[in-house]
Amino acid sequence: MKRRFLLCCLTLFVGLADVQAQLVLGNPSGAKTDVGRANNYLLIHNGFIMSYNRSRGAANWVAWHLSATDLGDIERASGFRQDTALPAAWRIKDSDYDGVGFDRGHICPSEDRSNTEEANRETFIMSNAQPQTVRLNRGPWKALEGEIQDLVRQGFEAYIYAGCYGGTDRIAEKVTLPTRCWKVAVLLNEGANDRGRINVSTRVIAVDLPNSSDAESGWRNHRVSVDDIESVIEAKIDDQ
Repeated sequence: MKRRFLLCCLTLFVGLADVQAQLVLGNPSGAKTDVGRANNYLLIHNGFIMSYNRSRGAANWVAWHLSATDLGDIERASGFRQDTALPAAWRIKDSDYDGVGFDRGHICPSEDRSNTEEANRETFIMSNAQPQTVRLNRGPWKALEGEIQDLVRQGFEAYIYAGCYGGTDRIAEKVTLPTRCWKVAVLLNEGANDRGRINVSTRVIAVDLPNSSDAESGWRNHRVSVDDIESVIEAKIDDQ
């Protein structure tokens, strides 16, 4: 990759910033909707945007914006489904995860799109899932989701990037089991001109968590800098 992975979160604001609200902070890997770039394929959904990696059977990163209007009380959808926006040969099925002992871990959380049934159902596409241990998915990963949601209810808005990396083991010979999962959230008071309001005092939460059955509890125990995540991630996207 020619660009540093998450530098755009604070300074560059490159990519599709003027096209999609979720990418106000940029397109970290320069992903494009080009089947010739199967491991860095830009996929735009209504509620989130991602760089999809065919080789891994999962996203390199998912980006979305969260405001109070996205949080509601609709009933959580049930059951994951294939992402029909992907070429048929790339799609992961819900059944591919059966019997492997890993959760289908949401990257963009279901609760972050709980204002309408349609928005919530969209989070249940398999491209928005990664294999996560029960310990991670229902522990520190879930707790951080709740922390960001609470801050948004208190008057913040958030720009969030998240993904997983590492690992060589596969499930169903399709999906790589990641060894780490990371998230970066840029938090602003609700307002306009979001890019112009970001400065060195802007609150940023960055974590890099082990995807293991004995991960230390508490997401705060896994806080890192954006540079730390950037230095690990930028070499992991094989842009073919």
